[in-house]
Amino acid sequence: MKQIDKRQRWFGWGARRERGGGQFELRKRLLLVCGFLGLASTGLLARALDLQVINHAFYQRQGDARSLRDLPIAISRGMITDRNGEPLAISSPVESIWANPKELLKVPARLPALAEVLGMAQDELAQRLSTRADKEFVYLKRRINPDEAARILALEIPGVAAQREYRRFYPQGEMLAHVLGFTSIDDRGQEGLELAFDDWLSGIPGIKRVIRDNKGRIVENVDLVRAAQPGHDLALSIDRRIQYLAHRELRSAIVETGASSGSAVVLDVASGEVLAMTNFPTFNPNAVGSSPRDAHRNRAVTDLLEPGSTMKPLTVAAGLEAGVITPQTLFNTSPGWIPNGKYRTTDTHNYGVLDTTGIIRKSSNVGASLVARRLSDRQFNDFMRRFGYGSSTHSGFPGEAAGLFPPPDRWSGTSKQTMSYGYGLSVTPLQIATAYAALGNGGLLHQPSFVKGQHNPPKRVLDRKIAQEVLQMMQTVTEPGGTATQAAILGYHVAGKTGTSRKASAGGYSRRYIGYFAGLVPVDHPRFAMVVAVNDPDPSRKGYYGGVVSAPVFRSVMEGALRLMDVAPDNLDAWVAVQQAAEAKRLKAEGQAGARLASAAVPATAPVHGGVQ
Repeated sequence: MKQIDKRQRWFGWGARRERGGGQFELRKRLLLVCGFLGLASTGLLARALDLQVINHAFYQRQGDARSLRDLPIAISRGMITDRNGEPLAISSPVESIWANPKELLKVPARLPALAEVLGMAQDELAQRLSTRADKEFVYLKRRINPDEAARILALEIPGVAAQREYRRFYPQGEMLAHVLGFTSIDDRGQEGLELAFDDWLSGIPGIKRVIRDNKGRIVENVDLVRAAQPGHDLALSIDRRIQYLAHRELRSAIVETGASSGSAVVLDVASGEVLAMTNFPTFNPNAVGSSPRDAHRNRAVTDLLEPGSTMKPLTVAAGLEAGVITPQTLFNTSPGWIPNGKYRTTDTHNYGVLDTTGIIRKSSNVGASLVARRLSDRQFNDFMRRFGYGSSTHSGFPGEAAGLFPPPDRWSGTSKQTMSYGYGLSVTPLQIATAYAALGNGGLLHQPSFVKGQHNPPKRVLDRKIAQEVLQMMQTVTEPGGTATQAAILGYHVAGKTGTSRKASAGGYSRRYIGYFAGLVPVDHPRFAMVVAVNDPDPSRKGYYGGVVSAPVFRSVMEGALRLMDVAPDNLDAWVAVQQAAEAKRLKAEGQAGARLASAAVPATAPVHGGVQ
C-alpha cells in the first residue's frame, strides 16, 4: 500500500491530498526537461559553430575532396600539312574509359559484364582493379571510338566513366612515316617531326573544376581554372605529290633490284627546303606496333654511308678553286691504276688520257686521285667541311647523324687519295643532297629545312663560275658516253654523278655495294637536287652500279616533278628532234599501211585492152 502511494505521488495521483508537494515535483520535471533541451540546443549550436565557423575550411576541403575535381580539358594537337595545305597528320576525337576502383570493387557482380564489353578477361580486369584498390582512377581502355564508349557507359556500372581524348591519324600512311614519325598513347611526339615540333603542336590543355556524384558523373561545372590553348598547325616544305613519286619509284627499285634498303631525298635548290624524303623498308604510323623497330629509322638522315664516286665533283671543284687544275687539264690514267700505299687505286677500265671533264664523265678513281694529289691536306679538308661533310646539316630532324670526316692530323698517307673518290669518310644521303644543291645554287649553301618558308639565309661556299663549270662537267654523265644515261630526261639537261661504293666489313671491303645517283635538273637553272641510294642490291638481277639501280629512280621522279611544277625545258632542240623523229616514223608507218591497202584492192588478173575481161 505504501508502494502504491509512492507511485501516485510521483505521477500526480493523489494530488488533491498532497497538493503542495505535487507542484514541487512537476516543477522539477519541467526544469529537467528544459535543461535537457537547452543542453541539446547548446550542443547543436556548438557543433554548427564548429562546422560553419571554426573548422569550416577543413570540412570544406574534406567535402571537396569527395566531390570536387579538377579535370583536364582535352585539346586537339595541331594539324601537319604539306606545302600546299594537304593534311598529313590530323587529330580525331576519341574516348577513354576509366574507373574508380574503390567504387567499382563494391559491385563485383557487375565485373563480368564490364569485362565482356571491354573485350578483356575477367581475371585481368579484377587484377587491374585490385592492384589499384587504394586509388580513385585507373584507365580501362584508351582511345576508342565514341560509339563503343557509349555502349560501355550504357551499362551504368558504378565507378565507370569516360573522358574525351584525341588520337593522331596519318592519311598518307607509310608514305611519309619516316618524316612525320608518330605520337604516343598520350598524344606526345615520339619520333620524326612529331617529336621535333612537339611543343609547338601540343598546345596547353585546359583545366575545369567540376562536382561529381558518387558514380563519377559530372553534376555541375564549377569554374574554368585554365582556358585550353590548342596546338598550332605546322606547314611542312614537303610536297605530297613529289613525295608520292619518290616513294613509289624507290619501292619499285628496291623490289626490282632485290636490295635490302634504300633512301631518296629531293631538295629545292633555291631554298634548301626538303620537298620529299622517303626510305625503304617503311612502316604504317597508324599501327606502329605491327612493324619492326628497325623499320622506324629515317635512313636518309641517320644512316652513315661512304659516298663513293659522288665525291668526285667536289674533288674537282676543290682543284678548280685552288687553281691547281682547269677544265682542260689532261690526266694520264693508264694503265688504269696507280699506287695507294700498299694498295692500288683502280678504274673499271683503262681510260688512258682524260681531261677534267672526262674524270667525271667516266668516273675515274685514278683521275680523282691525281687531282687530290695536287691539293694540300688543308685545302682538301677545308673545302669539304665548307660543304658540310663531317658536321650536321642542322635540319632539326631528331637523331640526325653528323657524318665522319676525319681531321688531317688523323690521316694516313693514303687518306686524302681514297677520300677523293668517296672512301674513308661517311655521310648521310641528306648531306650529299645538300652539297649538290649548293653546286646547283651557284655555290650558295642552304641548311636543309622541313618547314615551309622558314628563314634560311645561305652562305657562299664556292664561286659561281666554278659551280657552273662543275655542272657542265656533270651534264656529260647523263649524255651518251657517260655512266648514267638512264638518268636523262627528254627536253632537259641533267647534271649528275653516279656512285658505287663497296660496303665495309671486318678488315676491309665486301662484295656488297651501295648504288648512288645524285643529280640536278635543269642544268641552266637548277630547280631540284635529288639523291638516290640503293643499299645492297642483288647483282644477279639488274646489277649493282648506281647508273643502273639508282639513276632510273631519279629520272622517273624528276620527270613527274618537272611536270608538276611546270618547269620550262632547257633542251628544246632535243625535244623537237625526238618529236620530229616520232612524227616521221608515224607518217612512214601510215604510208606503209596505205600501200598495203592499195595493193590489196588491185584485182589478181589485169583486164586485156580491146577485149572482154
